[in-house]
Amino acid sequence: MTRQHGKRIHINGIVQGVGFRPFVFGLADRYGLAGWVRNTSAGVDIEVDGAPDALAHFVAALTAEAPPLAQIDDVTAEDIPANGFVGFEIVASTAVPNAFQPISPDVCVCDDCLRELFDPTDRRYLYPFINCTNCGPRFTIIQDIPYDRPLTTMAPFAMCPDCRREYENPLDRRFHAQPVACPACGPQVWLERGVESVECGVVENSALHTPHSALEAAQRLLAEGKILAIKGLGGFHLACDALSETAVSTLRDRKLRRDKPFALMMPDLETVETHCYVNEFERSLLLSRERPIVLLRRRPDSPIARACAPGQEHLGVMLPYTPLHYLLFHHAASQNPQSAIRNPQSNILVMTSGNLSEEPIAYRNDEARERLAALADAFLLHDRDIYIRCDDSVVRSVECGVRSAEATPHSALRTPHLLLPLRRSRGYAPFPVKLPWTVPPILAAGAELKNTFCLTNGRYAFLSHHIGDLENYETLQSFEQGVAHFEQLFRVRPEIIAYDMHPNYLATRYALERAAREGLTAVPVQHHHAHIAACLAENGHPGDRPVIGVSFDGTGYGDDGAIWGGEFFIADYAGYKRPYHLAYTPLPGGDLAVKEPWRLALAWLKHCGFGIADCGFLFQSAIRNPQSAILPIVWQQMEKGVNAPPTSSMGRLFDAVAALLGVRQTVNYEAQAAIELEALADPAETGVYPFALVAAQSVVDPGPMITAVLDDLRRKTPVPTMAARFHNGVAQMTLDVCRDLRTRYNLSEVALSGGVWQNVTLLTRTFPLLQADGFTVYLHSKVPPNDGGLALGQTAVAASSYRE
Repeated sequence: MTRQHGKRIHINGIVQGVGFRPFVFGLADRYGLAGWVRNTSAGVDIEVDGAPDALAHFVAALTAEAPPLAQIDDVTAEDIPANGFVGFEIVASTAVPNAFQPISPDVCVCDDCLRELFDPTDRRYLYPFINCTNCGPRFTIIQDIPYDRPLTTMAPFAMCPDCRREYENPLDRRFHAQPVACPACGPQVWLERGVESVECGVVENSALHTPHSALEAAQRLLAEGKILAIKGLGGFHLACDALSETAVSTLRDRKLRRDKPFALMMPDLETVETHCYVNEFERSLLLSRERPIVLLRRRPDSPIARACAPGQEHLGVMLPYTPLHYLLFHHAASQNPQSAIRNPQSNILVMTSGNLSEEPIAYRNDEARERLAALADAFLLHDRDIYIRCDDSVVRSVECGVRSAEATPHSALRTPHLLLPLRRSRGYAPFPVKLPWTVPPILAAGAELKNTFCLTNGRYAFLSHHIGDLENYETLQSFEQGVAHFEQLFRVRPEIIAYDMHPNYLATRYALERAAREGLTAVPVQHHHAHIAACLAENGHPGDRPVIGVSFDGTGYGDDGAIWGGEFFIADYAGYKRPYHLAYTPLPGGDLAVKEPWRLALAWLKHCGFGIADCGFLFQSAIRNPQSAILPIVWQQMEKGVNAPPTSSMGRLFDAVAALLGVRQTVNYEAQAAIELEALADPAETGVYPFALVAAQSVVDPGPMITAVLDDLRRKTPVPTMAARFHNGVAQMTLDVCRDLRTRYNLSEVALSGGVWQNVTLLTRTFPLLQADGFTVYLHSKVPPNDGGLALGQTAVAASSYRE
């Protein structure tokens, strides 16, 4: 008989809630090993006895064959004497003081559960909360670690004997699946409309197909043009029929959301391809386990209501990701288990966040009844609590050749498509970004708009789910609750708190007040430096050498008190130089100019030497709704510097050009003018508007570009042509400045960050120019280039400050 040896193994990473212990059990059975496996708040521990060869194969297979949802970061295995184990078992979880481990994001329903959902012989037939080890809620139901049912919002639901047998059977797909449930013992769904309440009893297979079933009632209301508040995985959606202009417009009026696009949910890929152009990479994003909202180009013949995305040629589309979503599209006559089965009365739904504009998403039943009562005609509710709210993620596909992280600057390109995150939340959060170095416990408070925060533990940077715009008390509460939850979940007691330099940001005030209260080291981080640092950190850049940082966005507080946003830095994590920036121009009216881009157009006309009389004429010809009555007042503001702070913002330059071209003189949401300008750009146009580089003054002057725009306006050049020439001009200017900086500083790495780089037209024109000229270019693909990724950069800068 072969002499028995022992192994003690510890595994770090996302290894809880992903079927890892059942997987280990199966491996042990395959290799004839005895011992145990358990969850701890530090990861997964294993002790096994067996033959040396079998133990070696077992350890190798832990990584090579890990479950699809697992993410293994470290495996340590040490030899120990054999313990004389008999058999292999999963033992009770234990808590390790101050230990932590990453948490799995929520995962869309898997194909196996989907088949069972529509199988009339299955005991979970049409059950809205079917799940298994490979799918379902994770992050949004976890109260604490280790990830076990008593520490989730499933704790109140005692398992029935059938579910208990599955949960305890190592060969079952639901072995130790913490949210496991069925109609007999699990959460239930019901519909409320006024004083009416329609229950969804799913114990009998026919229940959903009776006139009184909640889901059938919900389908009927949607088909009638009503608006429903639907409780989902991470909060409430407001839903209506996306084919009805009346229903969508009504939702806009109630939600106080005039123009900002609504997200859509379609039942299957076939429907998506009927309404949108979809490439192979976009298909993979739609079908991925994260199930984000994907921005897709709309087909011109699509009957989807134009009110879903006014002034846009792209639609934000997602596929169903919970059983409840699939059942909303289900029609009794269909038997296809592989897609959301279409209800012919309404097969495309608006699924927008369940909130009044600018408020955080509602996630509790009582909260939704109160906050959404004026918005929804009915409520589709359930009794599985959501512990932490989590909005849908939004991504976009970018067509450009991108070098892999392992590639040399001259090696072959990988796939020409890049994932560009615009909002990183459900499906991605709280998955960590691995930092290039170990850092102390840091909390980064993020920015004002599109806020996320970031916590570090070791080499992990846990970027939070989307919080939203920190402009009101409700969103600040959501921010503070999220911070407290992450600190508990990941066992972080911050020693350093990083914050944006803008003194009026609520996140900044929170950081400074907390630092003073708790004696923490407070580290201010310049906004655009944080953008560049975020791009470097997500690309694993060690920070041992500076790069050329191109940070284009709308607003960021500068070292000189001006509003920055068109910045060229020589930067590493420790600091930056500012060799070029967009020329300063006044922001007449302050924040009002952001909402009224015609003011920015006026400012740039003044910059180019036009007098007020000239501008009145130009406004009459260039802007469809001239603001000539108040031009003298705004002009005096700029002359006297009254409420007209200087700005170098590239985002504001986009707004100004949009106003000059007659695209948009006022906006209803952030970057609306720039988005609509991009949508108009002619992809075939190769003309370029010029910019002037004034190295002696460290300035990029858009004056020649403005003059060229005015010349084209006089010639009545088509707006799509002018929009494209502007985008091409910004791309060429970026290359010209980077060439100059390469010569002056001997640098050939460029990092592109900031919200303007969400503009795919600009990005796909700039990236090839830089790469063809020999630059190594770093882009965002893990965190957003906008302020939603800023906290990661704040973390990296603060960590660098600590190391120094």
